[in-house]
Amino acid sequence: MNMENEMIEFDIGLGGGGAGSGDDDAMDSEQHHVIDEEMADSSPTGGGGGAIYIPEGDPDLEPYEGMEFESEEAAKAFYNSYGRRVGFSTRVSSSRRSRKDGAIIQRSFVCAKEGFRNLNEKRTKDREIKRPRIITRCGCKASLSVKIQEPSGKWVVSGLVKEHNHELVPPDEVHRLRSHRQISGPAKTLIDTLQAAGMGPRRIMSALIKEYGGASKVGFTEVDCRNYIRNNRQRSFEGEIQLLLDYLRQMHADNSSFFYAVQGDEDQYTGNVFWADPKARMNYTYFGDTVTFDTTYRSNRYRLPFAPFIGVNHHGQPVLFGCAFLLNESEASFVWLFKTWLMAMSGRPPVSITTDHDTVIGSAIMQVFPETRHRFCKWHIFKKCQEKLSHVFLTHPNFEADFHKCVNLTDSIEEFESCWLSLVEKFDLRDHEWLQTIYSARRQWVPVYLRDTFFAEMSITQRSDSMNSYFDGYVNASTNLNQFFKLYEKALESRNEKEVKADYDTMNTSPVLKTPSPMEKQASELYTRKLFARFQEELVGTLTFMASKVEDDGEVTTYQVAKFGEDHKAYYVKFNVLEMRATCSCQMFEFSGLLCRHVLAIFRVTNVLTLPSHYILKRWTRNAKSSIILEERGGSGVVSSYLESHTVRFNTLRHEAFKFVEEGAESIDSYNVAIVALKQAAKRVAVATKNEGKTPMTNGRVRENVTNGGSQANNSVGNHPRSLSGQLSEDDMDRKIQDLTHEVDCANRKCEVYRANLLSVLRDIEDHKQQLSVKVQNIKLSMKDGL
Repeated sequence: MNMENEMIEFDIGLGGGGAGSGDDDAMDSEQHHVIDEEMADSSPTGGGGGAIYIPEGDPDLEPYEGMEFESEEAAKAFYNSYGRRVGFSTRVSSSRRSRKDGAIIQRSFVCAKEGFRNLNEKRTKDREIKRPRIITRCGCKASLSVKIQEPSGKWVVSGLVKEHNHELVPPDEVHRLRSHRQISGPAKTLIDTLQAAGMGPRRIMSALIKEYGGASKVGFTEVDCRNYIRNNRQRSFEGEIQLLLDYLRQMHADNSSFFYAVQGDEDQYTGNVFWADPKARMNYTYFGDTVTFDTTYRSNRYRLPFAPFIGVNHHGQPVLFGCAFLLNESEASFVWLFKTWLMAMSGRPPVSITTDHDTVIGSAIMQVFPETRHRFCKWHIFKKCQEKLSHVFLTHPNFEADFHKCVNLTDSIEEFESCWLSLVEKFDLRDHEWLQTIYSARRQWVPVYLRDTFFAEMSITQRSDSMNSYFDGYVNASTNLNQFFKLYEKALESRNEKEVKADYDTMNTSPVLKTPSPMEKQASELYTRKLFARFQEELVGTLTFMASKVEDDGEVTTYQVAKFGEDHKAYYVKFNVLEMRATCSCQMFEFSGLLCRHVLAIFRVTNVLTLPSHYILKRWTRNAKSSIILEERGGSGVVSSYLESHTVRFNTLRHEAFKFVEEGAESIDSYNVAIVALKQAAKRVAVATKNEGKTPMTNGRVRENVTNGGSQANNSVGNHPRSLSGQLSEDDMDRKIQDLTHEVDCANRKCEVYRANLLSVLRDIEDHKQQLSVKVQNIKLSMKDGL
């Protein structure tokens, strides 16, 4: 054929047939091999089917120049079959097309190791590739070329090189070569069935190996199985994506506060989808301090690439902050998703966020939430540990308990590091790659490194209810997109009902108090039932602890708190009595927002009778979702306010007295001065105490500040300008100052009464509002049941 009528092109696809590429409808016998058409498909699970070459006669037929085939596909299938028998993988190399009609008139098939790697590999944007592919090509010259013969239309071998410059693969390993990996039709059916039953790729492969009688007889690898499941799931989801978009459009049309966004062009969907209903967005304004990005459903044992954003409400229950469907899981896609979610949440980033141990997600969080504390889910790591260290769990029954103790029960970084070193030495795990990986990331999942940040967890060792997926019990391995929306709405309704019930219980039941402490009564009226139960546990726990002072720098006093006889397990509390602020080495308040028993023990011994307002987080109170800010300094009414102010006065005086005693005892001179000063101070305090509660007098006139709000007192002072003149004696001046001071105190108390009454009214309004809300929800539910 004239070369002027031809043109040459090179195929860049990798070698061929590929696991699961196409439907395997042809029969399989000892005399032939089933080979798919898409020899150049880049994925072992690629699609396609076509002409299949069935060698007649000798199954060990060798290629030779002049050999004829009925079609190009038959030639390709023969060469791939030959490669499987000999021990090498094949791929399509180049082709020649006719300039007349563009039809292929010549094709070359080569060994997969032909040529050399192009060193100018693709890079990710502005960065080196993260995982470069291994180099497999070594310039092998083995090849087979065929061209079409006119006028017969048959394809004839026009060139052949049989020699390889590398070792060939033995028969028991040839099934791992790319062009010989196939997922047959029956295997696909079995994979689909097992995956729908909730099995992952590893367990599916174990079942297939047992079914086919060995790994070499399965015909493909676990990687191919994973790719098939992922691609099949993605194709299925893409086919149903219009259902999701129609649902979101309708929800937005019904309520303009319903937010949704699609990555890329909505008409030509290629990326991820995010949505948040109005309740989710409102919940974030109350409880958006900590967030869990739940990626459980991304695993291959689920059909839905689904990931909700979850928080914790004032009852410790999970609340929804939005949902996403993930098809494209690149770093750029996660950056888009987090930015979109942040926009839906009014641009306010959370204090902390918890995700699975995933470097791509972690990198995206660093870009979108640079100030947010990122934590890997400890329980996912524990679960992975059982998989990665299964041999250790089997041979060493004590390993799990030791690992749990090392991670959860160490109280300092130094103690954890020492315990971890002992653990890896004891079980000979110093060189375990996965264990080293999670140790390198310890600052993002080990509690001792995270206790200085709020995560709304009530316990370090036990898994919180909020860490369980919001949709557990609704979305499972067999859920498809057609079923999802009904289950999604059922989950929302169920979670809402649980919150309504918790609200009702909080507003209409009273907990049993276990101590006579005003602090316990105060907490019972502020916290929700579940949070009060947790606080009560800490308060009662103080009875088993003893406190001793170890240091006092004049402003901050340090105490050692420990159980009797357990000084080696002591905690240290720093307490600033003037500011009424305490910090504990266990950092429970910073981590959970509730005071620990160690701080409460110090409050008990220092006569702090009620919780200071800065230790009552609104997000844990019954008024967490109230729009009215109640800056309650103590418990209810004037009594709690008085108790707290009395505590402050008591501690302040004691603190100043200790300083006075220490300075007065320095020398005999300072001692004598201090004694005189104390006697004079004692007389003045006695006079003030004696006058406390009596009707004060000014220039023989009764003050009417109690009944007239202080206006008469101001007039009396204004009408007697000489009352503060130099004509008064020193005693008169002292009495005048005492009178004015008493007047100010009375005014302050009156303000306290007004303030307490106002707070009481506001509290009653909020309680009534909550009760009405509960009644409305109950009516709605009863109407729904009636329908």
